[in-house]
Amino acid sequence: MPCYEIDGLKPVIHPSAFVHPDAVLIGDVIVGPRCYVAPLASLRGDFGRIVLEEGSNIQDTCVMHGFPGTDTVIEVDGHVGHGAVLHGCRVGRNALIGMNAVIMDNAIVGEAAIVAACAFVKAGMQVPPRTLVGGMPAKVMRELSEQEMAWKVDGTRCYQDLTVRSLATLKPCAPLTEVEAGRKRFEFPGVVPLVDAKKGAQDKA
Repeated sequence: MPCYEIDGLKPVIHPSAFVHPDAVLIGDVIVGPRCYVAPLASLRGDFGRIVLEEGSNIQDTCVMHGFPGTDTVIEVDGHVGHGAVLHGCRVGRNALIGMNAVIMDNAIVGEAAIVAACAFVKAGMQVPPRTLVGGMPAKVMRELSEQEMAWKVDGTRCYQDLTVRSLATLKPCAPLTEVEAGRKRFEFPGVVPLVDAKKGAQDKA
């Protein structure tokens, strides 16, 4: 994978973490146990430190960076959706950052909070724990329900499972030229595939 040393500092990746070969890690980057770093994520620790704590994930095309002297941190079980930008900020334990959101310098997203997709969390904002924030600039919209917080935990668990699956089975391959007969689908305990759910609804109609 593209890992780069700068000024004598090399990225650190725990053996139980999965970093996709197409992610880029530069300098003072620390990826903790059971973390998942998706394709095309850029973790650039050439000014400040970049930290992913245990069980956190950062998804496709995300950027983590910060000014000199700053730490940009995703705490334990933090969850960062596709295309988000984190700059010199802290994402609290079990918090979720929605797709394409931007979290600016010295902002703190509280424990188990959710930042809505495309939200802009301005510099220095402190997002209260267990709240939903959204908008440009982001504002507190309401407290989260127990159901919403459980949904977040389930989503993060899927990425922690994906870490294990990727370490065990992900590898380069040549594509097939046509769909094989009886092509299998991914199976997840307790999850009904959408096509089967639709078929069941039609059968009942």
